[in-house]
Amino acid sequence: MIKEARIVSVVSLFPLPQYVVVLEDIDKTRLVPIWIGMSEGNAIALELQGEKFPRPLTHDLIVTLLNSLQAKIEKVVISDLKENSYYALIYLKSHEKVLTIDARPSDSLAIAVRIHCPVYIDEKVLKKCPAVDKPITEKEIDKFKGQLKNTTPEDFFKQLEESSGAEEPPAGKDKQGEGDEDNDDDENEGEDDEKKFL
Repeated sequence: MIKEARIVSVVSLFPLPQYVVVLEDIDKTRLVPIWIGMSEGNAIALELQGEKFPRPLTHDLIVTLLNSLQAKIEKVVISDLKENSYYALIYLKSHEKVLTIDARPSDSLAIAVRIHCPVYIDEKVLKKCPAVDKPITEKEIDKFKGQLKNTTPEDFFKQLEESSGAEEPPAGKDKQGEGDEDNDDDENEGEDDEKKFL
């Protein structure tokens, strides 16, 4: 089962060449931070800020190609989380057929923010991420962002595993890190899923 989600923050980890994209399900029960590379982080952040460029960036070009081929992305799904690495699927409709395309979450989200298609997270992924025990506030999100800057994906998941014996730590409390990161420097296109960057 999948749940709709939204991007609540894009955090730069400067001086590291990384970003963390934080997603939240629409019921505001879980936070899902995903470590990604610099170029994809910039692509997401600049689009969310409304920045436009005279020439198309890579993800803009992908959107233009799809439109030219009369293909439409119906949704993006963060589909799995294995060994600290996130996976995503893009559901593409073309000529009345729906194709499911394996993709990295970073590229999937960079495309999704450009075409305003819905983003979903599989429940098996949500269950592995920090629980929110009440509607989260902007102050708590800011605190969580600060914590992300001082942790690695490996440390984050280790902390979750250690705390799973009792209850999963609510977001904004105790030390949390998370997710996975995108293994990409620049716009390395033939990379597999989302792998460890550190």
